[in-house]
Amino acid sequence: MRTVIRRRVTRMISAFLFQQPLPISPKHQYSLLPLTTTQRFLTASHGFRTLSTKSIPNMQDSASVSYLSQREAAEIDETLMGPLGFSVDQLMELAGLSVATSVAEVYKPCEYSRVLAICGPGNNGGDGLVAARHLHHFGYKPSICYPKRTSKSLYTGLVTQLESLSVPFVSVEDLPEDLSVDFDVIIDAIFGFSFHGAPRPPFDAIIRRLQTLQKRPVIVSVDIPSGWHVEDGDHEGGGIKPDMLVSLTAPKLCAKSFSGPHHFLGGRFVPPSVAEKYKLELPSYPGTSMCVRIGKPPKVDISAMRVNYVSPELLEDQVESDPVLQFRKWFDEAVAAGLRETNAMALSTTNKDRKPSSRMVLLKGFDENGFVWFTNYESKKGSDLSENPFAALLFYWEDMNRQVRIEGPVERMSEEESENYYHSRPRGSQIGAIVSKQSSVVPGRHVLYDEYEELTKKYSDGSVIPKPKNWGGFRLKPNLFEFWQGQPSRLHDRLQYSLQEGNPAWIIRRLAP
Repeated sequence: MRTVIRRRVTRMISAFLFQQPLPISPKHQYSLLPLTTTQRFLTASHGFRTLSTKSIPNMQDSASVSYLSQREAAEIDETLMGPLGFSVDQLMELAGLSVATSVAEVYKPCEYSRVLAICGPGNNGGDGLVAARHLHHFGYKPSICYPKRTSKSLYTGLVTQLESLSVPFVSVEDLPEDLSVDFDVIIDAIFGFSFHGAPRPPFDAIIRRLQTLQKRPVIVSVDIPSGWHVEDGDHEGGGIKPDMLVSLTAPKLCAKSFSGPHHFLGGRFVPPSVAEKYKLELPSYPGTSMCVRIGKPPKVDISAMRVNYVSPELLEDQVESDPVLQFRKWFDEAVAAGLRETNAMALSTTNKDRKPSSRMVLLKGFDENGFVWFTNYESKKGSDLSENPFAALLFYWEDMNRQVRIEGPVERMSEEESENYYHSRPRGSQIGAIVSKQSSVVPGRHVLYDEYEELTKKYSDGSVIPKPKNWGGFRLKPNLFEFWQGQPSRLHDRLQYSLQEGNPAWIIRRLAP
């Protein structure tokens, strides 16, 4: 019976996944308001929850994934478009979206914006046209090379959609001799799994050109690298060697020969009946993603990993004279942009021996009096702050190329303020704060679950859950701000606000990047 209860509690705890962003009042004052969604147990009491399923890269061992023969792939398509009611344009739309999201997972538009989709006359070419449309909406600059157009309405409609977006079409003759001059990514959507025989003009010449490419542009093949046999792979050595392969529905047998760094599976539409009939072993897709990486993660040269930032300039005459107002402006913009956990911040502290430590916590309020967070006073950060009541905060909003550093002395909030916030939290989070003796050693997770189970029963009547005496808020009173905006060639904008003793006015200085 105890095991059954524990399983139920575990399922309940696992359901505490999401926490809404910091509430905003009509006057944009960030205050200690109640949360309306349940926080995850344990991580809620620590001030920062674990990553959602969507943000954890899903990696499936390629050896455990099913591979399809040409016959099986054709039969599955016939089943999907027959008794299961899918249409060609539906499957093409799903396939193209899967290709576009796979590209966006690896090749970000800030560095790989110029895309050339080379489309063949069949369904694979249609997938490429759809992918190009989605990439346009993702912020890329696609161009289309579509030498053998078909008059079928499905394809003419796709061309019309792209033309309405002013996506350029380029003839084979007008392609630059050096493709790397004009393009960062080439989408190989020439031939699909139904193709057989030798490629005919002009595709034979195009494939030969793609074979000679060096590092740029990178090649993304849709389902089957052009020139490969659907089952035997590049057995004659005349095919493309792509950097990314996006398999659709399930990988084809030729994908076993793929040795590039990025193999994705797209097509989140296979019904259970089809998977059961063909005994398909397919990976689970993370969150709401239309693609999932399969195979081993690519080897990377860490020293070569960099992003060339492109951002609006941050100029002295454009910022607020009060750094709290400037922070509020940037915070509002980050919230409006839909960034995940805008209020997440790195909190750095030092103990009496000047040994630093950092961790991620959640901002729970800010105004002219300071920046607020809550924690266990006996935790590592609580202990540090009791010995050395100074701290530094760091907010990093990656998608906006922005970060904000804040430094200053720290004080405990009043017991009344801590009580009010504690009782505004979900009851599960309140119990979590009691259970978690933060930063102390525990024998195992079962100890936490058992105590959580007992306290949940104890307070199941809805009675008030008392706040632990060692739990409450801290407030940092800033004496220094730095607003950082990423710029090209590492010439970043850095504006520092500082106070001079006896002068309440903030001084703004530009720092060298």
